[in-house]
Amino acid sequence: MSDEFDRLKDAMKAATPAPDAARREANIAAALKNFDAHQENTAAPRPTSDRPEGAGLMTGVFKMFSKLSTNAALIGSTSVAALLFGIYIANPFQPGATLPESPPRVGVTASELAAQNGNGEAAQPTTPATDDRVATANAPATAPLAPATGRDQPVIDTTSEANGRARETYAITADASPREEDAGASNVYSTAPEPAEMAETAAGQNFAPRVAAPLASGMVMPLAPTTADIVIHQMENTEEFANDDPNPVHVTTENPVSTFAADVDTASWAIARSSLMNGYLPGPDTVRIEEMVNYFPYDYAAPAAGEGPFRPSITVMQTPWNPNTQLVRIALQGEMPAIEGRPPLNLVFLIDTSGSMQGADRLGLLKQSLRLMLGELRPEDQVAIVAYAGSAGQVLEPTPAAERATILAALDRLEAGGSTAGQAGLQQAYTIASQMMAEGEVARVLLATDGDFNVGISDPEALKDYIATQRETGVYLSVLGFGRGNLDDATMQALAQNGNGQAAYIDTLIEAQKVLVDQLTGALFPIANDVKIQVEWNPAMVAEYRLIGYETRALAREDFNNDRVDAGELGAGHAMTALYEITAPGSPALLNDALRYATAAPESESGELGFLRLRYKAPGEDSSQLLETPILQPETSAPDADAQFAAAIAGFGQILRDPKYLGDWGIEDAIALAVGARGQDAFGYRAEAISLMRLAGALLPR
Repeated sequence: MSDEFDRLKDAMKAATPAPDAARREANIAAALKNFDAHQENTAAPRPTSDRPEGAGLMTGVFKMFSKLSTNAALIGSTSVAALLFGIYIANPFQPGATLPESPPRVGVTASELAAQNGNGEAAQPTTPATDDRVATANAPATAPLAPATGRDQPVIDTTSEANGRARETYAITADASPREEDAGASNVYSTAPEPAEMAETAAGQNFAPRVAAPLASGMVMPLAPTTADIVIHQMENTEEFANDDPNPVHVTTENPVSTFAADVDTASWAIARSSLMNGYLPGPDTVRIEEMVNYFPYDYAAPAAGEGPFRPSITVMQTPWNPNTQLVRIALQGEMPAIEGRPPLNLVFLIDTSGSMQGADRLGLLKQSLRLMLGELRPEDQVAIVAYAGSAGQVLEPTPAAERATILAALDRLEAGGSTAGQAGLQQAYTIASQMMAEGEVARVLLATDGDFNVGISDPEALKDYIATQRETGVYLSVLGFGRGNLDDATMQALAQNGNGQAAYIDTLIEAQKVLVDQLTGALFPIANDVKIQVEWNPAMVAEYRLIGYETRALAREDFNNDRVDAGELGAGHAMTALYEITAPGSPALLNDALRYATAAPESESGELGFLRLRYKAPGEDSSQLLETPILQPETSAPDADAQFAAAIAGFGQILRDPKYLGDWGIEDAIALAVGARGQDAFGYRAEAISLMRLAGALLPR
């Protein structure tokens, strides 16, 4: 190998011509002569006959490489290298190339330059060839810089007379606006001068220098972006969330009855997780504590055969954050019908394909989520797809779920773009779903969106009224939310709560697995409609109480017996949890003083803390049924792990939203309680919750 390098060294020495002083002087003279000729006619291209021919140099190069080796492969590779090298050397001097004009010396002003040109105008530079000045004149992809202004601007001379190269001109200007007389000049480029005082515009403002690397003729190098060039596009956060002020503490003698609609939505927990995983605390308005508590599965007793669609259970325990109060947990566990006993499902995917759904965490994740869901459907189930963006359209006619390839192909064709014609999409989806549903079957519209309804009905109240009229057809509506930044949670809640369905937020494919696979039956198959809960507290045993969460599901006392008032739905296998904090008479935890003229609290020997009433409608029925059971003071207050974990999540939700009832109880206490009540945790949901609580602890102010 060393022989080859020696031969290469010898060949290079042999091919290198000796310096010729006479030739050097002749070349300089020819260059100056060509420059003077060019000054007389700036429109004509610079002649090339005066310059040294590239052929002589290339002949020497090929001669050098011909001496290297007789090996054919080496000859071929070195010849290619020589050719490329020759192109690089020769390209700036190709016939017809526009060469730079000659400048005056450093410090010469634009006015003096104009005088030298003899025409009253400054010389217009065309193509730079060295260091850090400007891009070529043939650079349509690069925005031209400002031409020289009428003010005297220093011009930098880059001439090196020692090397015989042609002199090049660069007009330096700090004016960002072209003169009227220069408006038609498209080949004028300028850069910021290096001295700071030269970087001022006519208005006296500074700008950063723009720099371009040296280029061969015909090549364009984009100018480096400056502070003024770089525009950071920040997405405006337009998120809206449905919430209300936290429930207050009620005095039992003044307001003994609490009424609300059942709710098994889980969107708030997933939204909080999305915020925490992105490094910031969820806003208080995003926190709905009941949805955080109901996100997790609990081992509640299911109803016995013939008992009803769900079974209520009650637990009383000491409040973790206040030793002088108690927590009352009210739980409902829905029955799980056998798979063969479920009616056929007619499902319409109503998919938002508007421009706001562009992105991997929006339409991309949506497609992946629905792919998971298809594997859980039965052959007798049907699927249709409606997409909306600007205008609604049916993408897939009702198709048996067994035709998986057809359904997936329709999903794959969806692309995001346009505005959001939510109203038109809903109308078409409801129409298709009602046509698909036969007697005894279930029809559901599954809306997948970021909630940004910017065309059609956009007001949540108007949407509420529209959906209220549509649910009379027996078609259910559930909502899956995707994406952050413009998430319209308020609209999603209005749709789901009034469409006899649930709302969930999908931020990961794992969440899609939970909602659309693990809990698919509960999400799609209803077992009880318009489920209402009412508790009458016994003032002899409970002086004060407050419901933790359910602010957006509150009902008037008289709504409980009014079957025309909509409430929550319970799906197959679903569990629902509600927590009350209660305070006994005489407890040091009482927050309200006794009224001077109030009626004395009645005596009670029954041991009843309160009385629970439940109302619900069987699917397809118009009249409700009533369930009643007392809430008794237990002999012991040893809670189970599920009750403790629910309390930990309720405490965590209050920390995030409003901790005013927690005293000194903080995030570390919530974590310790959750760790002790983690239990079996088959799917890892509770372990994830503990990790998120720890993350929130790091983000919370100390």
